[in-house]
Amino acid sequence: MFSIIIPSLNNLNYLKLCIASIKKNSIFDHEIIIHVNVGDDGTINYLNLNKIKYTHTVVNSGICEGVNLASKLSSKEFILYAHDDFYFCPNWDKSLFDEIKKIGHNKFYLSGTMIETSGKISLNCGSTVENFNENKLLSKYKELDFKDFQGSTWAPHLVHKDLWNKIGGFSEEYFPGTGSDPDLNKKLWDEGVRIFKGLKNCMVYHFGSTVTRKNVNKSYNTESGSKGAKIFLLKWGISIKFFKKFYLKSNTPYDGILNEPKKNWLYLLNLIKCKILYLYYKVVF
Repeated sequence: MFSIIIPSLNNLNYLKLCIASIKKNSIFDHEIIIHVNVGDDGTINYLNLNKIKYTHTVVNSGICEGVNLASKLSSKEFILYAHDDFYFCPNWDKSLFDEIKKIGHNKFYLSGTMIETSGKISLNCGSTVENFNENKLLSKYKELDFKDFQGSTWAPHLVHKDLWNKIGGFSEEYFPGTGSDPDLNKKLWDEGVRIFKGLKNCMVYHFGSTVTRKNVNKSYNTESGSKGAKIFLLKWGISIKFFKKFYLKSNTPYDGILNEPKKNWLYLLNLIKCKILYLYYKVVF
């Protein structure tokens, strides 16, 4: 059904749990492809023993290059990008499949919903793989109250492989990955995609960003105010925050296909702020 692309950096215990959850809780049969960064912790032996496809770099190539390399091995119609510190909840893939059928074409970006120990959708089932309470998650996740949402830029996300290849996958200048998700969405927007939908019934438990950002300068670690945010602004002439607010209508209830943003006074005021910041970065960055 899907090619599930997962980058990993010496994170074998989380990766094992992630893969086990896919095999346990999926309705359909999926292709799992790992990109192994470094991999001197037994990851490669584990993948070989379990006959799981993978690509490998001896250094931390980051999320973008790793996912792009792994996606070249895909034999399925759809690319699903995920983190290795996800636990996929039951029937996660059915909601995606049902949504694809409902849309009826391939110009879409669909994402799942992350459950975390704290945040907008909270359920504390453990902060590490060692103290993870799987039984609690499986008994409680359906009780969480939230809706489909607009303008997602987060994993797990699903796009058609033809569209993924057309836009060149992730942009690799966003090493180790911060800022690459909204950049991907901006490229999709420019290709005419207007469905950016987060699905409430496609749920994953997220332990935290432990994937390929380990041992990387902390200035990379946040989307807004990070080096990735500066790259985005210099590349597109608008900020990530502006793009998500005025184009994607991020984190609002899903209300259908997106339209071009309304160019009212609020839009123009924020656009001017983007242009001033753009000029500043052109000089100092």
